[in-house]
Order: sequence, then C-alpha cells, then structure tokens
Amino acid sequence: MSYRNNPAAVSALVRPTEVHKDLFINEEIFDLEMEHLFANTWVYVGHASQVPNPGDFYTTTVGNQPVIMVRHTDKTVRVLHNRCPHKGVMVASDACGNTGKFFRCPYHAWTFKTDGQLLSIPLKKGYDAEQLKSCEASGGMAAVENVKDYRGFVFCRLNPEGQSFEAFFGESLSTIDNMVDRSPQGRLEVAGGVLRYLHDCNWKMLVDNQTDTCHPMVAHESSAGTAVRVWEEAPAGTPKPMAVEQFAPFISPYEFFEDMGIRVWENGHGHTGVSNSIHAAYSSVPGYLEAMEEAYGKERAHAILADTRHNTCYFPNIMIKGPIQTLRVFKPLAADKTLVESWTFRLVGAPDKLLERTLMYNRLINAPTSVVGHDDHEVYERSQHGLHSRGRDWVNVGRLYEPGEEDRKNTIVNGTSEAQMRNQYRAWADYMTATMKEPA
Repeated sequence: MSYRNNPAAVSALVRPTEVHKDLFINEEIFDLEMEHLFANTWVYVGHASQVPNPGDFYTTTVGNQPVIMVRHTDKTVRVLHNRCPHKGVMVASDACGNTGKFFRCPYHAWTFKTDGQLLSIPLKKGYDAEQLKSCEASGGMAAVENVKDYRGFVFCRLNPEGQSFEAFFGESLSTIDNMVDRSPQGRLEVAGGVLRYLHDCNWKMLVDNQTDTCHPMVAHESSAGTAVRVWEEAPAGTPKPMAVEQFAPFISPYEFFEDMGIRVWENGHGHTGVSNSIHAAYSSVPGYLEAMEEAYGKERAHAILADTRHNTCYFPNIMIKGPIQTLRVFKPLAADKTLVESWTFRLVGAPDKLLERTLMYNRLINAPTSVVGHDDHEVYERSQHGLHSRGRDWVNVGRLYEPGEEDRKNTIVNGTSEAQMRNQYRAWADYMTATMKEPA
C-alpha cells in the first residue's frame, strides 16, 4: 500500500496505545516525514552564539533540507536554503565560518547578500535583462520566511503557512527559560564543540527513548551499574568522583522514576523530572549560588535552581537537559540512519566548574566513546532489525494509558507512564497529514 496522498492511511498507523512498525522501517513514510512533518513543525536550527558577528554562518539541515544560519549585516539571524539559484550548487560547504558581507557560489561566482538577495552575476550582459528579471534565479538564495530566535535558540518552519511559534511550543518554552536563567547574566554560549554519533536506527527511536524511564535500570546496569560497584569498593573516605555522581542515578529503582513524574504538553512536547530527576543531587559549586542570588534575588535564584527537569523533548527532534546544559539533535538521514549531535553550553557569568561538569556528562553519556550511550545504541539496532519480523506489526506504547487523555492539555502523569510517547505519535500523525492531500 502507498501512503503518498493518503492521509487516512497515515493516520491509521497511530492507535491510542499502538503504533505501526512502518513508522520506523518504511522508506516511503520517511520520505513523507521529510516532505510534511519537518516542514510543518518548528525545527531547531542552531544557537545564536554560533554566529555572534555579521557574516558568521553555520550550515546544518532541517529534515533533509540543507540550510545556512547566518548573522546578517543588520545583526539579525537569518536562515537560507543552501542552494545557488543558478545551477543548484550548495553555496556554503564548510560547517561554519565567516563569509564577510556576501556569499559567493564556488561554481560560477554568483554572489548573494547574507539575507539571500542576489548581489552580482559575472558577465551579466550575457543575460537578457527582462528575462533575467522574471526568472526564479533573480530572487537569489531562498530565505526561510519563518524564523524565530527565542532567547538564543533559533528555530524555523519551512512551510510559509502554519502554526505560529508561540502556538506550537506554548508552555513548553519554560524549559528553555529555566536553562537560560541558570546563567547569572541570562545568557548561554555554545562551548566545547559538538559530539556526533551515527546510529543505525530510525530517528523516532531516540525521541521515544528520552521519556522511557523503565529502561535505565535494565539497559544501563552493565555500564553505570559497574561504575557504581567499582566506586563502592574504593577505600573509605575517598572523595566521590564527579563521574560517579553522574553515573549513579541511571540505575535508580523503578520507584525513583515513578515519583519523578512526566509532564505532557501539547503538540508532542513533554519532559521527565517534574518533582525530582537524575540531575537533582549534584554537588554544589562554590560561588555559583551566591552569583545567582546577586543576579536574581534569593527567592528567584532558589526557584530557578530547584527546577531540575530531566529530559525535555521538543517535538519533533531535539532534547534539552536544562540542569546540565546539554542539547541533543536527532537528525534523520534514512529510515534506518540517524545522526545524533550533542551540544554543550556555558552559563555566562557562572563558575567554570559547571562547564566542566557539563562536558564530562556529555563525554560519559553521549559521545561515540561513551559508556552509557552504547547501551541504548545496541537496543536501537536490535529494534530496527527486529521490526522487520513478520511475526508482529504493531509497537506497544500503552503503559498507564488513560481513556480520554488525548483531550487533556499540559498534564502531569506517573513517571513511568508512556503518555508522552503517545503524545509524540499523535503529534506525528497530525503534522504528517496537515498538508497531505487526497488524490484528485
């Protein structure tokens, strides 16, 4: 069966407590995700601190679309499709850099302002002026119309028409607010580079995993559990290493995760760690609380630091950890290939020890050379292969399902509920079919 121009068939892949395996293994579904889902939603592009000066640029993808995030001459952040309107060549090939006042295509030297406008064409007299004026190429590099810089986090929506940024994210923006407010100066900067890790699985498996609290004590027992057992054998009085502080919560019992709670927002967004989280018991950093109290006042500073959310999923494909200042992007490459980027941030005005903790967490948990991350990767690979089995067609996400939950907004549920997964898959069906048309 073909899913193209068949919104009813696509919607039927998501049931109240099940999703069809084609969401993960069907190439046509993947192509439709690139065409509809990643065009209809607000997708993370990058952080404004990556392009601090006019002419600075960073290349990335939104779904399968190559784009450039660039600081324009008026100091605003713009997002351009990375394609020359002449012959289709990708204009910017470097991951990042400074292009000066214009981009120059490496093929025929057409040049464009940093807002995409056509600047010059070599031997322009060889083109009929009226014909050139009326052709598509005269419009320059296509600019994405809908771009939002929210407290330094840059998002875009590829489709010209659709839901507003504010309507799409709603109350979920409170996680970004908390992460930024953890800086005494209310500012973040990308620091420590980026860790990239190729996963042999569908991108939604990684998104699903971020609020799966019934797997850590099982999948990570061999890694985090071993680290904790080695630490327990250390001589009495040995200072507890930062790494052990970060490893230990991964093997907390089910009861710990049940009590954490999960918040389910609209449009596929949600987070674990409402009342507690794996980041709540880290050692204090000298000088940090004092800096926060000076900046925000005692009551406000304590309220900011007491909000220790675990994983916040921003649908469709990023996860933010505010208390540890990390962000992961799950970039779809194919139905069975996902590139994971793990970014770390500096809290401007905070002690360097906090950045050290952030970088250590990223290396231990999210790096290609990490310990914990490989546990998940093995499970993803097994799932990707197992879903090709003809024995079963559906994936169960029914844990603690409550009839009518689909109509409730911004609710808090048991920390081992799969309600947030169900929320994501409902959003997937909605945004997949929002612009899909029935055949004529």
